[in-house]
Amino acid sequence: MTDIDAVLNHLEKSVTALLSKIEELEQKNKALKSELSISVKANQQHVLAIDILKKEVENLKLTNSLLGSEDYKRDTKLKINSLVREIDYCIAQLAD
Repeated sequence: MTDIDAVLNHLEKSVTALLSKIEELEQKNKALKSELSISVKANQQHVLAIDILKKEVENLKLTNSLLGSEDYKRDTKLKINSLVREIDYCIAQLAD
């Protein structure tokens, strides 16, 4: 009977240790999920900030080209031509 008691005690200790490890891992999982959520939100904010900055750069390029900057003259001409084509298309649609 002592062998059975020893096995049961060992088994009980093992189960207790496993339950403790499960609880520890669940807490760690919860913490990691929270950290992931925070990181995802931060990433979304950075993506939005990058988009805003890209638009601002494009606006600054256009502004510089309109002010006579030689660096962006070609881009300005292309943009103006594109706008003229869009206006011509709209006029053609209205005429029909």
